[in-house]
Parts: sequence; structure tokens; C-alpha cells
Amino acid sequence: QVQLVESGGGSAQAGGSLSLSCSASQYGETYADSRRCVGWFRQAPGKEREYVGAVRRDGIRNIADSVLGRAILSQDKDKHTLRLQINSLRPDDTGMYSCASGQDVYGDCPRQSRTYIYWGQGTQVTVSS
Repeated sequence: QVQLVESGGGSAQAGGSLSLSCSASQYGETYADSRRCVGWFRQAPGKEREYVGAVRRDGIRNIADSVLGRAILSQDKDKHTLRLQINSLRPDDTGMYSCASGQDVYGDCPRQSRTYIYWGQGTQVTVSS
């Protein structure tokens, strides 16, 4: 079982940057886990959960169009941590950010939340204009 803990949320001004971390109790030490993806999702009040981006253990990654060019995903496999940095923050980046762990689908990290098995509790991000 994988346990995930997010940190780094808080308040920020539009145009600024915010960095979030997701620490996992496991990060693909076994062969089977080489397909493990860790992803970030966010959910604004009254809206559906939205995919942000994900990284597979070997570094293969994808990022949602809504943050493309503004988001940076970086993983530290030794520390079992995936970081998400979002630059040029906008008010619509506000939401509860959660990281999740699952396996790749056809060689790529999935964008559907239902395919992820383990979830963290989430960390709130609020961007003011």
C-alpha cells in the first residue's frame, strides 16, 4: 500500500509561484512498480476534480493544457517525492491539490482520476488577484 502526504499549499498572489510536494511511502522499488505513476489533481469548489500532471518512475510525464508552460514536475526518487511548481499563478489555479498513485496505461500516465488507487489528503491552494 502506498501512503501519500502533500505539503506546501497556502495563499499566493496572482502572477506568483507556488511549490507543492508529495511524499510517498513507496516509489517503485519493485519491477512491477516501475510502471507506477504519481500525479497531481486539483478541485475547485463546485467543480469536478481536474488533472494537473503526472510522472512515471522512469521520468515519462504529461501535463494538463491548463497549466502547460506554467507547471514544472520534478521527482526525487531517492526521497520518494514528487514536486509540482506552478508559475504565473492565476485565480483559477485555486483549489484543493491532491497527489495520487497508480499505474501507467499503455505506457503513459493516465489523466483520469478513477485510474489512480492511492490518494493523499490534499493541500489547499488559494490564489488571489
